[in-house]
Amino acid sequence: MAAAPEPAAASATLSVYKAARRIKRRESTLYNALKSVAEDAAFVAEVAALWPALPLVANLRCGLWYAPPRSFAATCYFKSTDGHAGNWSFSTARLNLHLSLLAGERGGCIIVDSTRKGKRFPDSMSKTIPIWCCVLNRAIERHRLRAVNKESVVDYEVIPKNAIEERIEEWTNQFESCGADILSLALCLQKPLRPLWISQRTRIWLNEVPEHESWDFTPIILISASASDGVSTQRVSSEYSWNYIPGAGDDEESWARGLTPILFWKHLYDLLDAGPDLCNQLVADIVERDRVYRSQRGEYSPQITVKPLKTPDDPNCSNDHMASMWLMNSNPHISTIDSQYSTNGNQLFWIGTSNLAVSSTLQVADASDGVDCILNCDSTSKLPSNLSKDSYLELPIVGSKDDRFSLIKNLPKAVEFAKQNLITGKKILVCCQNGEDISICVALAIVALLFNDSVWLYGELITDRFFQGCFDNGNSFVKRDITKLEMRKKLVFICKFAVNARPSRGNLKQVYGYLCCEKEKLSCLT
Repeated sequence: MAAAPEPAAASATLSVYKAARRIKRRESTLYNALKSVAEDAAFVAEVAALWPALPLVANLRCGLWYAPPRSFAATCYFKSTDGHAGNWSFSTARLNLHLSLLAGERGGCIIVDSTRKGKRFPDSMSKTIPIWCCVLNRAIERHRLRAVNKESVVDYEVIPKNAIEERIEEWTNQFESCGADILSLALCLQKPLRPLWISQRTRIWLNEVPEHESWDFTPIILISASASDGVSTQRVSSEYSWNYIPGAGDDEESWARGLTPILFWKHLYDLLDAGPDLCNQLVADIVERDRVYRSQRGEYSPQITVKPLKTPDDPNCSNDHMASMWLMNSNPHISTIDSQYSTNGNQLFWIGTSNLAVSSTLQVADASDGVDCILNCDSTSKLPSNLSKDSYLELPIVGSKDDRFSLIKNLPKAVEFAKQNLITGKKILVCCQNGEDISICVALAIVALLFNDSVWLYGELITDRFFQGCFDNGNSFVKRDITKLEMRKKLVFICKFAVNARPSRGNLKQVYGYLCCEKEKLSCLT
């Protein structure tokens, strides 16, 4: 009977939990998030103005919120998980070599990101990017030393973290072996890459800001957009009081309600002037108008039901009650955002001289000039096409999170379609919903199976240890061993041209599994 007080204690604990959730819900409104983003964007603009010659780059996806679309010269993709404590890594699937070339051409660059966790900098900036800079510097220095027949390798840029430093050599070896074009990097980067960190707590003396040309390194200026106090704070504007949210642009699926960075900046003043009470309805109207506009252009724009933001006074705020609100699509971040920020505004990415291109289905209508046939791997979109059935194929492929075998089941048809058209010299466009994952993996399977490891140069056939590739109808595939390293080399080759590529690990595993199965079939026949 002595245990009677426990239910009361449990009830008290639950009440505190409910109260905390209600407070957080009250603070994390859509208006608060947008107002916080706008305030942090003003800080980013001030810093970017100190070095106007340096290109501004958004680290996907959070960084896209913190400046108008026209301000960004490119995007990059450095994952914070690669910089988590004890999980440090250098990703050969996300080399971001276009960023290093851009920095080399322009004398540096400025990268924008943010974090919710109360840190001054997200792990992508404190660990992932410094590791990337160090590995590229080491590889470039090794390349130059080999060119002058020196055997020793100097420490070109070492991160002062012993546990990380011990692995730099290993990561540099991985980078060199993956087939990256280090020669181009060495020619473009005359000064070593070096990260510089700026947050809202950084003190900058405006009369002592150095010109970037005066530095003896190529600056990678890392702007953490948000204040780092880690808690919401109440602020007052001329008309409304609101709560500041650190890192508000992060995890947009949980708060943006279908709004994208492009729509946000297009309607910025209307959204901020609407105030907390009208903001949700205005966002719904903006998103719906955009959905209708894109639908009228033939783009796939379904309506879905989402869980609305609830107020603390809502009687249903403590249960799982669902209310209906019609928004755009279930993946609001998958839109024209990333393709718009592609280097030089390219809408199609041609993979070298392979007659293969990759793209988002959203861009096909405006950028299909010079394409003879289309392989549509978007499960949500049917492209209006006047192509013959031999020149157009639809494969409803979904991501590995939705179906672990969707890609591998459709790859035989995709490769056969490509084979029949490449034989006749036709140019093929492989497209998917965002142009970053499924289309990249399909192109990888086609290149790995149907192309050799040689390159024609000045009329002579040269065999290179790094993949370049000529179409040979799969003849060399029979003689080659299929290893993850070889597949990685081909992926690096594709990513050299498709700079927005972000293939998922699950889909890459399916490509590798497919290639192994095809190799086994051919071995049985011979």
